[in-house]
Amino acid sequence: MGRVKGTIIKRATKDLLKKYPNEFTADFTENKKIVTKYIKQKKFRNSIAGYITRLIRKQKAEESRKKTT
Repeated sequence: MGRVKGTIIKRATKDLLKKYPNEFTADFTENKKIVTKYIKQKKFRNSIAGYITRLIRKQKAEESRKKTT
């Protein structure tokens, strides 16, 4: 089975990335500190920070693949 995220997590993550695109990094702990400013619930904070980290790492991997081709 793959990783499944609820629509609430995905929607909140996309909103945060749209509003604050330059704040987040590929480091989970840094993202967790940043997300704490906007979301107080621990479970949602960790899920959102993890999903943001995953999306940014995926985006960087795609960019590096494009550069090598």
